[in-house]
Amino acid sequence: MNQEQKKAITALKTTKGQIEGIIKMLEEERYCIDVSNQIMAAQAGLRRANKLILTQHMNHCVKEAFHDEHEKDKKIEEMIEVLNKLLV
Repeated sequence: MNQEQKKAITALKTTKGQIEGIIKMLEEERYCIDVSNQIMAAQAGLRRANKLILTQHMNHCVKEAFHDEHEKDKKIEEMIEVLNKLLV
């Protein structure tokens, strides 16, 4: 497991805790703006984890694929699809 993956796991575990906290806040009927702020914090954690995973993918999987022309084209298409989803 590389550093990006370790950091992504940490971010996801933090986000998991935030989501559990959000559920508890809703059950306790906490102030909506406070709940919304926690939801935005959890979303930021997911974005952070995704960025780390994509960084790892580019630094390892994509870089290795450039040794094979077919694999290179395939990885580039994958990244274009991911970017299209992220930029919607």
